[in-house]
Amino acid sequence: MARSPNLFEAAGLEQGAPRPLADRLRPRTLGEVVGQDHLVGDDGALTRLLGADSLGSLIFWGPPGTGKTTVARLLANETDLHFEPISAIFSGVADLKKIFETARARRQAGQGTLLFVDEIHRFNRAQQDAFLPVMEDGTITLVGATTENPSFALNAALLSRARVMVFKSLDDEAIAKLLARAEEVEGRPLPLDEEARASLVRMSDGDGRASLTLAEELWRAARPDEVFDLAAVQDVIQRRAPIYDKSQDGHYNLISALHKSVRGSDPDASLYYLARMLDAGEDPLYLARRLIRMASEDIGMADPQALAITIAARDAYEQLGTPEGELALAQACVYLATAPKSAAVYNAYKQARRVAKEHGSLVPPKHILNAPTKLMKTEGYGSGYRYDHDEPDAFSGQNYFPEDLGRQTFYEPVERGFEREIRKRLDYWARLRAERGET
Repeated sequence: MARSPNLFEAAGLEQGAPRPLADRLRPRTLGEVVGQDHLVGDDGALTRLLGADSLGSLIFWGPPGTGKTTVARLLANETDLHFEPISAIFSGVADLKKIFETARARRQAGQGTLLFVDEIHRFNRAQQDAFLPVMEDGTITLVGATTENPSFALNAALLSRARVMVFKSLDDEAIAKLLARAEEVEGRPLPLDEEARASLVRMSDGDGRASLTLAEELWRAARPDEVFDLAAVQDVIQRRAPIYDKSQDGHYNLISALHKSVRGSDPDASLYYLARMLDAGEDPLYLARRLIRMASEDIGMADPQALAITIAARDAYEQLGTPEGELALAQACVYLATAPKSAAVYNAYKQARRVAKEHGSLVPPKHILNAPTKLMKTEGYGSGYRYDHDEPDAFSGQNYFPEDLGRQTFYEPVERGFEREIRKRLDYWARLRAERGET
């Protein structure tokens, strides 16, 4: 099926109008889409839906520059649906109502509507709910595009009526195909040596549109017959900001990677993710707070110095700022990654919280309660308390839990780091309790 003309072509201006390279290379068929074979390849999910004539409403989830808008437009061509694109950033409920009314009229005339909503996660709950009736009665086939995790960004009711299609970041091979196609369209090679070309692919960060934009910048900057090396490329296009939104998925993905690398005792991966986040503009004090958390959650009493070191790193950053203070964060990061690991305190605290909630306001045993008044002494407050410093081994072994609860065990040290020594102490005290009948 022939594609519908774009605005430039319809006006007869496509030859003379200055169109960005990414627009000129926009695929005209699904087969020209690169990097998404799992969706549009011979056995791809979308290919199968089209073959079965059962497209339905869809949510396209993936990073920028991976072809979400292009694939939506091509789907409309493949299914003979009218393509209606809007952006959630610039549209409201009133705009949606007008679109729905037009779609109903179009449906009565025998043509359906593929409504493409870019940045659909920007719509609030009420706006998202507005799609439900027109999706159910077939007025529109919704294709929403989002860079955010649909499970968190979209209503459950909307998700239940649509199938999520995941778009992947373009790998190096896909970016290389785009650049080769750009050279074919331009009729000239990129002014890059082999190392610089590989660097351009990496700097694209999996974003096809970005790779073509960077290529345009290089062509504009190059003098006749000039070939850029790696240093020249970095100087010409400076540095592309990494894909990273401090309040969204990029942020959570990288902090998760950092935390798990520290927990997994890999100092090199830990430093890599720390550097990635700092390079992307993350607040260093946020990272300092997360390192402090890791010291307690993943190391705990296996190395009690870990907490002190991370707090010192935070204080050092506050004193020195960027970039000098970042080295203190790197030092703390390496310390945590190479420290012995234990979640014993973390697990013990969770168990203690659970027991405290389940059993309510139990009164502590009277022998450990103070008795500041005669009445309280008469009631037995403080009676029978044994002062541990006066006991053999400075240990009485008394029960300190509420009588209705009984002795509990939450903390179980591991056989790593300093907790080995703590394990010996606890075992020794347990033997003393047993000898003194205090179990």
